[in-house]
Amino acid sequence: MSMWRIDTDTLAGSRFVVSPLAETVAALKSLARDRPEHPGERAWLDTHLPAYRARQAADPIAARLVPAVFGGNWNADFITPTPTGEGAPDFAAELAPIRATAPERARADLVVSLGGPLPPLLDRDDLAQRAADVLEWVWHRTVLPDWPRRRRIIEADIVARTGQLSRGGWAAALSALRPGMRWLGDSMLRVNAHDYPSKHLSGVRLLLVPVTLRCGWVSWDDDAERYAVVYPCSGALADADRARVPDSLARLLGPARAAVLVLLATPKSTTQLVALTGQGLGSVGRHLKILLDSGLASRRRVGRSVLYFRTEAGDALVSAQRTP
Repeated sequence: MSMWRIDTDTLAGSRFVVSPLAETVAALKSLARDRPEHPGERAWLDTHLPAYRARQAADPIAARLVPAVFGGNWNADFITPTPTGEGAPDFAAELAPIRATAPERARADLVVSLGGPLPPLLDRDDLAQRAADVLEWVWHRTVLPDWPRRRRIIEADIVARTGQLSRGGWAAALSALRPGMRWLGDSMLRVNAHDYPSKHLSGVRLLLVPVTLRCGWVSWDDDAERYAVVYPCSGALADADRARVPDSLARLLGPARAAVLVLLATPKSTTQLVALTGQGLGSVGRHLKILLDSGLASRRRVGRSVLYFRTEAGDALVSAQRTP
């Protein structure tokens, strides 16, 4: 098992960050594997796979490079640089280190991810630039047009995880991040089930990076000063944002209020609803008050948070509007 010993100061200084590059790498992994994890991903793949396949077919080197980069149990390190966690997230700035990767470093990383020697087609000096070109294409063609929605899901997940941390501590927050990850106590975190050397994280920055697709990985920078855990957003949050608001319900309640009611299929805080809907805090608050007053929603306090959810009447109304 891969184990990290994380000291108290590192845990206390850890933070959640948004990374457009991590989201794009996750999107490329999904395109490369063509195995949707949920219906929403299937629809996204159906939309973008034809253009992606055409692009790769026109570039045989990139077509061989992408599966080599993701290898088996280990990604080529140069394709997953650790976020800095500083400033506003910017895709171009995050992509720059990949494009600047030295040829010998890219080849060495690919040997590790492949678990063997490079095929002759990939024994070349422009591997990092070609990988960056593919990621730039994926960002502009498949992620950027949908980035506002994806970012709302990511921010809602950060809100949820932060609340979980405040209620249950690091054991609850880290154990729930991704399959196989468990906080074992005594400063020990089991990162995954693979047999990799243990690491001691002391005096470093630990970054937690959500992505909307069902994949994840870990990374650290060359100086071992920053570590990152990339993990999939909560399924309940990601699926909630895909929930369609019936036209009849939107006409009855108004589209903004109807969207809030649909999202309350599972309990959510006001902050989560703001992140998921893109509406302002005041607007969400007014919608919730009307839904509470009308008996369509209720609320309960969980620790420091107040969670809102649909009542039986709210469920019945939404179900009725979806009935053909």
